[in-house]
Amino acid sequence: MARRSADPDGGSNGKSGTIGLRRSDRFLSGLQAADRVVFVSHVQPDPDSLGSMLGLAHLVGQRLGKPTVLTRDGLISRAENRAMVEALRLDLVPIEDVDWAAGDAVVMVDSQPNTGRHTFPDEVPLYAVVDHHDTPGDLDGVGFVDIRPGLGATCTLVTKYLTEQEVPIPEAVATALLYAIETELTGFPREAGPADDAALIQLYPLADKDLIARIRNARLPHSHFECLLHALQSSFIYDRLIISWVDDLPQPEQAAEVVDFMIRFEEVDWAVCGGVFGDQLILSVRAARADAKAGEVLRQVVGKLGRAGGHDRRAGGCITLASTAPSAIEELQAELRRRFLKALKIDDPRGQRLVPLRDMLQNLQS
Repeated sequence: MARRSADPDGGSNGKSGTIGLRRSDRFLSGLQAADRVVFVSHVQPDPDSLGSMLGLAHLVGQRLGKPTVLTRDGLISRAENRAMVEALRLDLVPIEDVDWAAGDAVVMVDSQPNTGRHTFPDEVPLYAVVDHHDTPGDLDGVGFVDIRPGLGATCTLVTKYLTEQEVPIPEAVATALLYAIETELTGFPREAGPADDAALIQLYPLADKDLIARIRNARLPHSHFECLLHALQSSFIYDRLIISWVDDLPQPEQAAEVVDFMIRFEEVDWAVCGGVFGDQLILSVRAARADAKAGEVLRQVVGKLGRAGGHDRRAGGCITLASTAPSAIEELQAELRRRFLKALKIDDPRGQRLVPLRDMLQNLQS
């Protein structure tokens, strides 16, 4: 795994031999010989990855005049994320449809290679990784690396690049960046620093706030409520932890929607959702207290079973199921429950239903 060198701004440097240059200068300098720049991110791209790709594509277009491609790895199923793509008319090429060429410079944003969060072809070399996650990736051979876990959003870093290069930020790009940063910082306690707040202040007067309101209040499909009902009926409380199991996730992103809802329960500090989508068990975690180290906790819990990572209070992961038989899934759920209780030092393994079984039965009969 590549070593990350120290940097005054609290992130990872690009290559040596560029002392004194700003990282945005180094980023652009390495693209001079490229025929086009292709942007990739993680599976089921979220607003931070979408906004980062759009912002960097604008930077490259304005400063270098090179063609750019924005890609989509997997589905975009969360209602707000679909609304963002539609409202901003983002032209996203499915990763499997990209016609890779020798002159491409490939930039990965909001993710890192070989973390299990993407289907990006291993044989295609990366020019750059621009990210804010502390999830360790394999950075060997990557020419430019800028990873700043001290920032709340990758879009904050992209805004800094645009500002350093004195590139005017048009309304659509500002709207994407602002919405993405707001979305990344909405956890409780709020994960943000001075750079994130400065970016929000800079972008706010440039963005279309009516459009952001439309995105934030996107219409929800019937499956959203079915999934939430299933989660409520299968949620168990263990001290300050609530675990929700969903046997059939309509879309993988709905595990995150469940924990976003459950973490607001006043009696818990941790919310976990595990849901089955195809041959994968999707895991999503939220924490309601500072210094929770949710990403580290989930990596510890998942271990060698699958992949996991995230932030201080938000994390996600997945495990490929050896079998989708109900008994096999129940066995895996029991093992994960045991690991979560151990990781969070919860002694009582007897869970209490969030919604008592008798209440469920009474509701069905009424």
